[in-house]
Amino acid sequence: MEKHAFPRSARRVVSHRATHRCYLMCRPTHFDVTDSETPWMDPDEPVDTATALSQWEHLRDSLRALGHTVAELPARPGLPDMVFSANGATVIDGRVLGARFAYRDRAPETAAHREWFQSHGIAFHEPEHPNEGEGDYAVTASCLLAGYGFRTTPAAHAEAREFFGRPVLSLELVEPRYYHLDTALAVLNPVTDDIVYYPGAFSPDSRAKLRQFFPHALHATEADAAALGLNAVSDGLHVLLPHAAHGLFPTLRDRGYQPIGVNMSELTKGGGGVKCCVLELRGLALPENAG
Repeated sequence: MEKHAFPRSARRVVSHRATHRCYLMCRPTHFDVTDSETPWMDPDEPVDTATALSQWEHLRDSLRALGHTVAELPARPGLPDMVFSANGATVIDGRVLGARFAYRDRAPETAAHREWFQSHGIAFHEPEHPNEGEGDYAVTASCLLAGYGFRTTPAAHAEAREFFGRPVLSLELVEPRYYHLDTALAVLNPVTDDIVYYPGAFSPDSRAKLRQFFPHALHATEADAAALGLNAVSDGLHVLLPHAAHGLFPTLRDRGYQPIGVNMSELTKGGGGVKCCVLELRGLALPENAG
């Protein structure tokens, strides 16, 4: 693994501040693992739906306890991956770019997202090229980080750049376990462009881009990345991440963040963690804890 951009002793601890966020989540009512689309998924391993629901509710309640608004997208039968709501769209400055899923069995999720947004009076843009929402898009102050290599295509990056009107930094994912950008990189503070990522998930060229544009980024170990520790949600101060990524906790505290461990073991069987379950509705105002 590559070394940190500068030694731990030289890091400057800043005073971070949490800001109110609005999120969209989908209850895992129909969650199941029926295929092996990713190396994380084993259809022969039983899924405990009750445990998945309990873990999901704990995550939702933790976000609400931090003062954030959590709206709920109604689950639909026959769509076991809808719990991973972050894959269904990308929302920046109140503009919504829908997903176009790489796998046909997830395609109906786009309609579910579109109907939810439209029912709240929010325009929904249908994409032309395959992208899987915040699974492969991460927002910083300076640009939109965009993953490709497994699900989202480079052509989708150009579409997102035009739609959102902001620069896009394309990053190639090369390790099948990290098939989405949000399994390999997390934005800790979009205002300061503070990120954490696992170098081994990216091509050499993309690692060079990250070193150039984010020289002070934190690096995750292979063990913490394998625990889906980078599939995290941050409000600028609190960082919710799988508790199994225990090596990231002191790293985040050293940088001035407050990590909060969440048990996502059952949902991880579907290849998703904290971030996969949480779509951020940037620039949208909804009633408190709207449905």
